[in-house]
Amino acid sequence: MTTHFITAEIDLQESPTQLHQEIEAQLQEQGEPLRWAVTAVDTQQQKAQVEAIVIAEEDKTSARR
Repeated sequence: MTTHFITAEIDLQESPTQLHQEIEAQLQEQGEPLRWAVTAVDTQQQKAQVEAIVIAEEDKTSARR
């Protein structure tokens, strides 16, 4: 397993609960989130910037090298 720092741009949602669910769903695509934070919000474009640390499984082919 390895940790990765990632950033993601998320569309703002109707409610804070929906935004939280969308953030979690997008981060799960990259690995298991350890922590994340909304670091910027662009109200004109209706986007939130999220920074996160995720744990990802190592690619089995690269682990053999």
